[in-house]
Amino acid sequence: MQFPSDLEIAQAAQLKPLSGIAAGMGIGEHLLEPYGENVAKIKLAALEELADRPKARYVVVSAITPTPLGEGKTTTTVGLGQAMSHIGKRATIALRQPSMGPTFGIKGGAAGGGYSQVVPMEILNLHLTGDFHAVTAAHNLLSAMVDNHLYQGNPSGLDQHNITWRRVIDVNDRALRNIIVGLGTTMDGVPRQTGFDITAASEVMAILALTTSLADMRERLGRIVVGYTKDGTPVTAEEIGGAGGMAAIMRDAAKPNLMQTLENTPVLVHAGPFGNIATGNSSIIADLIGIRGGDFLITEAGFGADMGAERFFNIKCRASGLIPDAAVVVTTVRALKSHSGNHKIVAGKALPEALLAENPDEVHVGGSNLRKQIENIRVHGVSPVVAINAFPADHASEHQAIREIAESMGARVAVCNHFAEGGRGATELAEAVVEAAEEETHFAVLYPDEATLKEKIETVAARVYGAAGVEYSATANKQLANYERNGFGNLPVCIAKTHLSISSDAALKGAPTGWSLWVREVRASVGAGFVYPICGDMRTMPGLGTKPAASIIDIDAEGNIVGLS
Repeated sequence: MQFPSDLEIAQAAQLKPLSGIAAGMGIGEHLLEPYGENVAKIKLAALEELADRPKARYVVVSAITPTPLGEGKTTTTVGLGQAMSHIGKRATIALRQPSMGPTFGIKGGAAGGGYSQVVPMEILNLHLTGDFHAVTAAHNLLSAMVDNHLYQGNPSGLDQHNITWRRVIDVNDRALRNIIVGLGTTMDGVPRQTGFDITAASEVMAILALTTSLADMRERLGRIVVGYTKDGTPVTAEEIGGAGGMAAIMRDAAKPNLMQTLENTPVLVHAGPFGNIATGNSSIIADLIGIRGGDFLITEAGFGADMGAERFFNIKCRASGLIPDAAVVVTTVRALKSHSGNHKIVAGKALPEALLAENPDEVHVGGSNLRKQIENIRVHGVSPVVAINAFPADHASEHQAIREIAESMGARVAVCNHFAEGGRGATELAEAVVEAAEEETHFAVLYPDEATLKEKIETVAARVYGAAGVEYSATANKQLANYERNGFGNLPVCIAKTHLSISSDAALKGAPTGWSLWVREVRASVGAGFVYPICGDMRTMPGLGTKPAASIIDIDAEGNIVGLS
């Protein structure tokens, strides 16, 4: 019998009223703002009302360096959350909201998969409660204010050639990467070159993810730097009068969204910052609510442990004050085999036949990546648990090879079949996570606030990436000096690099050593609260492929969504 599609499974789900889901978290119905039948926003008053409740254990789900296909991190997060109820624990899950760019591109949706999904998956992947559109509108309001500022005489002295604030849209569209605005008559604005990024890359999105309250969000919006004068002085959103209107647009978007899994585990879905140039984590506000909602709060960090988890520890936890109790490192047989360097995996294409052949020795060769990612969790003082996301083409000997690698590093390990079996298929993982979370935590960030920006970059490069050194372009050196001079040196760093290697070169597999991190340029997200060095060619506006999902997704005669994956 053919296994049903994710959409078929999701549409057959038996959902419970959200008032009951919220009640299980200790959240009264008076704190809910329903959006239809199966989604609700949680009022920010919940932060204060729940403050006296005991804190849950805090678990972050990360991964080894993924293949272009991804390794099922969201599915594992959902499966783990569901599994907790099978062993007598109450869990809440916190996830990022998917961007519609990937949904209509090649990746598809991000609701999990199989019998470990957030539902309704159509609503999650398409608009949800409009938070992404609020981010888009707030961001573009500031863009309009910048161009109006130039048109009205440029009283701040913005250097037209050093305006860093672009525009955003939640669609993959390569034609918008570089554009010229202000063409036409003198009444149509000041001509200049700019461009569009995808909404997930907006600093407003990063602010939504890192804010702790409405007041904090308002202050952060005001600190956004839109560009610089000719002498390098930053010009902010507050100075050009854009921050207040942005805050008004973002007021309701600051409230987390409540949904549920196929097994009725509560899920907080909030914010969706880009995983390459931003934190790649869901919101602090959702975590501050979810941490009071049961025995465990399980959240997910984007890409591998060298990226999303490093940012979770050093940026998100620094801002939230929350202490993680354990971390899950998701791995797959196919990904470890790919790290042997013997195979090439391309998104949208069938897996190489040789990759599917039984070969535990190849798993051991690629296991260097798993070892390094376990180290990357441990260097922050957190206990790691390895989750083997099992696929039908796997072989028992290959799972055993992964178990040997994990146990040689002193990490707990579990084989998971949550895709096919739901929470029941992840109970071994849940039990391992409970054990790890009960150990004494020695969590610590990698560097102090007072370290210089270069010291912070070099610490992450050496201790997390395994780089032999860091080299800076003349432009990067100039930018770093200017940021230190303008008082941004106390901010943490969010290094933008490829997610397909622990290094900054996507071609380097496993756990490469002896290489240098090349910092091409450095940008500052002052409102969000981090500086991001750019190492390589980072695309902040994806393009559509030859056969994008947009050409398949549709509605049927009854108005049901079809073709969504």
